[in-house]
Amino acid sequence: MKGFAVLVGLYWLLSLAACSSPLARLHEQAAGFGFKAIELNAGGFALAGFYRPGESAAKRLHVYLEGDGRPWEQGVIPAAEPTTRASVMLPLMAMDDEPALYLARPCYNGHAGDAGCNADLWTGARYGERVVAALASALEDFSRQYAYRELVLIGHSGGGGLAMLLAKRLPQTKAVLTLAVNYDIDVWADYHGYRRLKESLNPAAGANSGIPEWHFLAERDGNIPPHLFYQALKSRENSHVEIIPAIDHNHGWQTIWPEILSRLAANH
Repeated sequence: MKGFAVLVGLYWLLSLAACSSPLARLHEQAAGFGFKAIELNAGGFALAGFYRPGESAAKRLHVYLEGDGRPWEQGVIPAAEPTTRASVMLPLMAMDDEPALYLARPCYNGHAGDAGCNADLWTGARYGERVVAALASALEDFSRQYAYRELVLIGHSGGGGLAMLLAKRLPQTKAVLTLAVNYDIDVWADYHGYRRLKESLNPAAGANSGIPEWHFLAERDGNIPPHLFYQALKSRENSHVEIIPAIDHNHGWQTIWPEILSRLAANH
């Protein structure tokens, strides 16, 4: 046990030493796209984000939610800094002309050491009540401040699951769009042989609201293989599901994103 404790401590020190690197890359990338860095306070947390008003005066906001980032080191030790090492969502947001907000979860993007944060919030409770409630509150406040009357929630992987959970709490949501969504967290955990996320809310639980949903799965996805959730997503009310060929979990979405945005605009 003593040796394991030393190993855990070593991983935490190494992670802390490197934590500025993914955060710095994220900010550099966002700045390159012309996004404004912002910080929202909700649920006792500081939530980092990037905002771009867009080229129109639309009162509909596109909200971009990143995947789970890096919750674990070596699959067994909670990361000291869960921020994504390579953003999927920032490049997609840069291709979107509509008003858009990239919103990070509590304790992500440089806030892992904040008061109230602990590793549970990016491991077992990563989709838990505190996380979902904070995101919902932040979006309510942001929408009110900037006079956005409608939301389109766009999420990748675990961010897609959060988009589905948030849609149930935010009546101004007009559509949900997910990429490689972790739809049923119990099925996903069992498929991979992972410990179930017992402190998290399951997007698959309960009836959906019937608002339009667009779910895109990646043909070559080893994390969320299409067969895992295709039929379950298809069975949801007002749900469109499509498997995109020749892409994987994190790579290839930019090639089809303009078409997806055009289809979204045509239907809403």
